[in-house]
Amino acid sequence: MGSTAAKRLNINNINPHVKAAKYAVRGELAVKSEEYRAYLRGGLTDLPFTQVISANIGNPQQLDQKPITFFRQVLSLLENPALLNHKDVLLNQLGYKSDVIQRAEWLLKQVGSVGAYSASNGVPAIRQSIAAFLERRDGFPAKESDIYLSAGASSGVNTLLHIICADANSGILVPIPQYPLYTASLAVLDATCVPYLLDEARNWGTDLATIKEANEKAKAEGVDVRAIVIINPGNPTGASLPEEDIRAVIDYARQEHLVILADEVYQTNVFVGEFISFKRMLRQMQAEKPGEYDDVELASLHSVSKGMVGECGHRGGYFELVNFDPEVQAEIYKFVSIMLCAPVIGQCLVELMVNPPRAGEPSHALYQQEYDGIFNGLKERANALHKAFEQMEGVECGLPQGSMYLFPTINLPPKAAEAAAAEGRSADEFYCLRLLEATGVCVVPGSGFGQKDGSLHFRTTFLAPGTEWVGNIIKFHKEFMDKYR
Repeated sequence: MGSTAAKRLNINNINPHVKAAKYAVRGELAVKSEEYRAYLRGGLTDLPFTQVISANIGNPQQLDQKPITFFRQVLSLLENPALLNHKDVLLNQLGYKSDVIQRAEWLLKQVGSVGAYSASNGVPAIRQSIAAFLERRDGFPAKESDIYLSAGASSGVNTLLHIICADANSGILVPIPQYPLYTASLAVLDATCVPYLLDEARNWGTDLATIKEANEKAKAEGVDVRAIVIINPGNPTGASLPEEDIRAVIDYARQEHLVILADEVYQTNVFVGEFISFKRMLRQMQAEKPGEYDDVELASLHSVSKGMVGECGHRGGYFELVNFDPEVQAEIYKFVSIMLCAPVIGQCLVELMVNPPRAGEPSHALYQQEYDGIFNGLKERANALHKAFEQMEGVECGLPQGSMYLFPTINLPPKAAEAAAAEGRSADEFYCLRLLEATGVCVVPGSGFGQKDGSLHFRTTFLAPGTEWVGNIIKFHKEFMDKYR
């Protein structure tokens, strides 16, 4: 290879904002875990573990969550429409149901071909299906013209932040801990992240006083605070916000003229309480006090990547705009047009997610069986992992509430912090690295999501099947604590 000096691009002259971005979910530990995976795949056996457990990322089907049959059968016909010339084989030999064939034929009529571009904001009929879903979910009307299909919710977040952030002085209130997509995207945009702490003592609820404090401090420093991000249910915390918290945020957004970005991709992963959408609550507040909340701008996002769908690789999602200025919406359409359109097969999967088989239809019984099986399995694994944490010295973790994660506090001995500092690492990063090296279990240090000063956490999914890896964490933790006691 040539020397760095001979290259036009080098680490010192590329976009500095890209270099400044940090994304711990796929950071150093994730890279190292993939190296271990390749090592094991090559037949080498000198590691102290026989498999890598990727508990660092909500990637359900990598961790053996099975795809829902109805979804995959429809997608197979969309990808290969010639199969529809053999309906007798599909029905009598391959287990396809008549509603699978009907849905595939309807979708093909709408898209033409999944290999062709769609309208930049998505296939109109699919946007209409999403609008119908939102009306059923919230009890209030939705318009397909306010809905934009995206390549997963992450693409939608990227679009919205590009529109909202005008310059380096544009500020976005972001919960801490948070999914690092937000801080990384703001770093790339050279905009200002305005962090506000969630209240761990209240199951990671929003604390309006903390939000106000963060907002006022930023404004005093000259930051133009424009929006607030809410992740509900939470990532990495799993918390589902109660009605009073949602109302408080909406009312504060009205007072401060803040756009609300409601990241609701875990809306079906709720174990405790219920999911309440920001759209439903905003419309309810508008009905209660006509005219008072009509200028509150809300963008809410959803995705096929999480929940019982778990189709991360298909990159399907959408966002809905409420109370946005029509001229701003025109600019959003222009922005998404630059990327032409979201993957059409992903758009079709969104349609299947929001419009699954209904009671009485041929595929409904199997769909419901698979859906409930996935949900109950996730809940059981979450509770089992929580019980394991209760056995571990110095580990504190609230009851599992939802999403796909637990975010325990870890209280480590001073000697562990000293050993971490000697390596130039934070104590939680040091702990997670030693855990990976000893067990093959990859989790994410809390510092990758942000955490209150003086506290240490890590985030783990509870997606992986089996219990052996949980036992390995317990064993590692005891040995770690004894070593650095």
